[in-house]
Amino acid sequence: MTSSTGREAAHPINPIFLNRWSPRAFSGEAVSEQDLMTILEAARWAPSAVNFQPWRFIYGIKGSAEFDRLLSLLAPGNQRWAEKAGALLMIVSETLTGKPGDEERKPIRTHSFDAGAAWMALALQAEMLGYRVHAMGGIDYAAIPDALGLPDGVHIEAAVALGRMGRADDLADDLKAREKPSPRQPLSAIAFKGKYGG
Repeated sequence: MTSSTGREAAHPINPIFLNRWSPRAFSGEAVSEQDLMTILEAARWAPSAVNFQPWRFIYGIKGSAEFDRLLSLLAPGNQRWAEKAGALLMIVSETLTGKPGDEERKPIRTHSFDAGAAWMALALQAEMLGYRVHAMGGIDYAAIPDALGLPDGVHIEAAVALGRMGRADDLADDLKAREKPSPRQPLSAIAFKGKYGG
């Protein structure tokens, strides 16, 4: 068994998987471009079906116009705490092979699966550098394509807040109680031998 951050795994795993969690309290310190590139480099090396590597990242570092644009595309409930992140990212994925206008373009059925693998690589590399990350589905899906210049065939996956850990006491009262690592379902609820539901 492995135990960390008040969480306990039922089987031995590396503690990084227990240490990684999604806080809302960030320090407000900008992430260095060098650290951000290291984090994105780790995501670049994620596994990819047929090596299409369909994931794409749009980022902005705290204090930049890009950061402010990405912040404006978050749901209001996420904006109120993500404004203290050191960087914001939008994860999108290419859904088709080839270039726009190419008649041979085919669907990439695993585009979201592959983008999820890249997200986890990003999250773990950030953790190794002492950063925290929080992925969000609470974003303005309707406004994002125009605001970020997304062409046809690009799927919006999620936004990510990245930064140094802040103080939970600086959060609004309704968020303070949620500022702790969350539990997980038991392994028996998600892994089945031979068929769904076991």
